[in-house]
Amino acid sequence: MSHNFNKEQIEKVRNILSKHTDSKLVTHINACVHCGLCGSSCVFYKTFNDPKYIPGKKIDLVASLYKRYNTLLGRIAPSVVHARELTDEMITEMVDLLFGGCTMCGRCVPHCSIGVDIPFIVRTGRRLLAEMNRIPLSLKATADTALAAQNNMGIVEEEFLDTIQWMEEELQDELGDTKAQIPINQENNNVLYTLNPREVKFFPLSISAAAKIFYAAKEQWTISSKMYDVTNYGYFTGDNTTASTIAKNMFDEVLRLKSSTLVLGECGHGSRALRWEAPNFLKQHPDFNIITLIEIIEQYLKEGRIKVDKYLNTQKYTLHDPCNITRNGGLFNSLRYVMQNIVPELIEMTPYGAENFCCGGGGGMLAMSEYNDRRLKVGEIKAEQIRKTDANVVITPCHNCIDQLSQLNHTYKLNVEIKSVAEIVADALVIV
Repeated sequence: MSHNFNKEQIEKVRNILSKHTDSKLVTHINACVHCGLCGSSCVFYKTFNDPKYIPGKKIDLVASLYKRYNTLLGRIAPSVVHARELTDEMITEMVDLLFGGCTMCGRCVPHCSIGVDIPFIVRTGRRLLAEMNRIPLSLKATADTALAAQNNMGIVEEEFLDTIQWMEEELQDELGDTKAQIPINQENNNVLYTLNPREVKFFPLSISAAAKIFYAAKEQWTISSKMYDVTNYGYFTGDNTTASTIAKNMFDEVLRLKSSTLVLGECGHGSRALRWEAPNFLKQHPDFNIITLIEIIEQYLKEGRIKVDKYLNTQKYTLHDPCNITRNGGLFNSLRYVMQNIVPELIEMTPYGAENFCCGGGGGMLAMSEYNDRRLKVGEIKAEQIRKTDANVVITPCHNCIDQLSQLNHTYKLNVEIKSVAEIVADALVIV
């Protein structure tokens, strides 16, 4: 075994593993009783039937380093407590399992007999790897692009504005109203709306769909041309500096444009990173509201600000629950309320809601070309869920999921359409 990590690097590991003032990390890594119940919940273990993919085994990787460098017994008798040295082999194993063998979907947590927060421990392991400069290159490149260009696809402002103008013209043609606009960089509006850059590149109709909803609701809203990217790949890389910078840039833009509500576009991890994790990264609570597009649509429906006729949607529909929207975001009821109002019948997958399987594209997997084959293989579970519904259209409020589901659609020949919630709501709108 090679022991080529210097004292400074080991000290970084020790610091990351000790700087949890609420003792959450220590509590959870010591709570695991190695019962193995978490295995049946994990798409990687269910797919490959290899013990290394059992979520508890991923915990052990981080726990073994904690014991080695942060406990007395681990320092003097490491074999007794299964403590491991920081080596190249150890780091390689961690990269493969914590990045390439886990989407941090959280399905393992309710299946754990103790309630161990496994995704939290996995992300802590990713933080260690980030300190070692061992983030998978394709994932790191995505995060670096987001820092440099203010969006993870490196879209220049001119291209963005051209797409918005094109979608605005399409919207005006559809509605027959030149006042139907997609406002850019307007100050003192209620809503600052965010997008996934994939919408700009590949799914522009979801932009016009959201604009149609805001038009129908007579909302005062805008989009920033500088900072519109709802994603935060710093959350996936484990690099808290990157995650904090991206979050701060977005929060600063809300304040610059003097908006009172930040509405998060259809992105699971983006919603989690900006709404729940950003206050932890930045150590401050924003003085504006943060909600998802799902929740503001729910409000519009309940307040009568938009009128819909669900029978305008005539296909057979099923719904994929993004992990960070439903299981980890608590929006099951909001999402089902919207669905009940916009489609005649929703054919639920088995299982669904908080028990739904991850599509396989979360945790940064879609950005890591190193694991493409593995990602598509674990996605077969989701493909079979979809196939069994016999639906024609799969709805999901996450463009990361849309991308993965689109690839599964092609790979497993599902012959379905994949659509965002905004698109289905827009199709059901009755403009008055």
